[in-house]
Order: sequence, then structure tokens, then C-alpha cells
Amino acid sequence: MSKKEEKMLYPYEIIEVKPKLNKKKVFFTTLIILTIIALSVFGVLQIAYQKKQQEIEKARIEEQAKLEEQRRQEEERLRIEQEKQDRLAKHANPFTEEQMQAVENIYSSEEKRVFLTFDDGPTQAVTPHILDLLKQENIKATFFVLGNRVKANPELIQREFEEGHYIANHGYSHKYSQIYKNIQNVLDEYNTTEQYIQEALQNPNYHSKVFRFPGGSQGGYYSKIKSQAKQYLRQNGIVSVDWNALSKDAEGANTKEELLQNVIATIGQKQSVVILMHDASDKILTYETLPDVIQYLRDNGYTFKTLYDIL
Repeated sequence: MSKKEEKMLYPYEIIEVKPKLNKKKVFFTTLIILTIIALSVFGVLQIAYQKKQQEIEKARIEEQAKLEEQRRQEEERLRIEQEKQDRLAKHANPFTEEQMQAVENIYSSEEKRVFLTFDDGPTQAVTPHILDLLKQENIKATFFVLGNRVKANPELIQREFEEGHYIANHGYSHKYSQIYKNIQNVLDEYNTTEQYIQEALQNPNYHSKVFRFPGGSQGGYYSKIKSQAKQYLRQNGIVSVDWNALSKDAEGANTKEELLQNVIATIGQKQSVVILMHDASDKILTYETLPDVIQYLRDNGYTFKTLYDIL
């Protein structure tokens, strides 16, 4: 086909039109895209930075709290150790006349106060339960211990002392015919028990200096011997302590209600109360009643004390 014929067949010339590139628009578009990318990257970096700073701050706070807890624990350890040394000092030296009179006058006070005392322990069956409860309630007590049970349970004596309770002396055998044979026997039983307490605490300078006569220091078949022995002990720097309230847990009371009512009845309107209870192996009921006794005393405004508080 000739060009003339081709021209006649296609009267119009097809021209390819290419769009004109708008460089300004491309520039701003590219700039916007780059800005968005930059902002996105900056945002991600900012979030990562903030997260890192939060982690650093959290670690700093945790470390500070850890150091504060360590400091608190160390202060508590030093406080407990100082209290222990103060208690040991009270046992190392003989009673002054003023201290002996303070113990003898334990039943008189202008403030409402109560001394929880436990006789005939320590025993594995009851004493640990009582110690657990006293620790939970932050209460200190006085334990009048028997020498033969100290000998069998030295670790409980250690625990009683470490937890701030006063360990006093209740003789060795608790056999009336033996201990009250004569006044020297009373002192001998006291001294034997002291020896076992010292061995349990690994401290030869520990002297309880407080004795509770089995059956009490007054009345009964051995009343005369007790009266003489009481003076004999005092001449040797040993003061006796009885009680002016009791649960009667060693006199046949066999329910929690009875024990509590006996405590309430014998306290009466007394300001200074010394409560007799027992932690012998058959006195689990005493432990079970103790929370109610403690609650009653708190509800009636009594402050819990030990012998340490009056020395």
C-alpha cells in the first residue's frame, strides 16, 4: 500500500500524548510521605524511649524498695538484739531491793494491766501452739517452767526467750512431798531448774530470780514449810509470785466456756491481774480458750505485761 492509499485509509494521524510531569506536586507529595515516615519512626522511637525510661524508673523504685526493706530488716534485727541484751542484763545481776518489792507488789497498780502466766511447761503438745498465738497477737507472757521439762525440751526454752517471754522457775519435780520436805529442798529444786534453763539457753549468767511455788506459796498441808521457804528464797535474792486470777484449767474445768468464765469471774474489778494457766501436755483446751481470754482482756482495757516491764 502506497502512502497515499494509507493516508486515505487513515485520514487522522494518531498522536501519542504523554502527561506532563508536575515536579512541584511530586516534590510536596514526596515531602509529605517522608514527613509521615519520619513522624512514624519518631513516634516509635519515642514510645520505645518512654518504655525504656519506665523500665528504668520501675527498676530504680524496686531497688530503692529493696534497699529500704533491707534497712528496715537490719534495724529490726538490731532492735531485737538490743532487747535481747537488755533482757540478759536483767538476768545477769541480782535483784535490787526495789526490784524485789516491785515483783512482790505485782498485784497492785493504778493502770489496768494483765500478766499472762503459764505453769508446768514446756511441752511439745501445747507450748508451741501458745507461742504461735502469742506471736500472732504480739503479746509477751511469763512461763513458770519445770526443770524436768526444760531438760526434755531445751529448744522451746530457747524459743520462749528469743521471742521476748520471761522464763521463771517452777521447781524441778512438782512433787509436793519431795519439794516441801524442807526449805533446803525448795532451794535445791530451784537451783536444779536454773541449771537446766542455763544449759538450754547456753548462758550460765541467766538467773530467773522469780519462783512460783507448786500449789501456790500459801495454804495447804505444807503451809508452814512454804512460809519459811519463801523467806529463805528471798534471802537468796529469789522472789515468789502467785496469781490473783485463774482459768482453773488444772482444777476440772473442761470446756472453753468454763475456762473463760472462771477467768472473768476471778478477775472481777482488779486493776493488776496475774492469770494462772498451764501449758502441760494435757492442756490443749487452755490454748483453744486463749484467743477468747485475750479478746476479753482487750475489750476491757487491759495492757499485757511481763515481769520485764516492772523490773
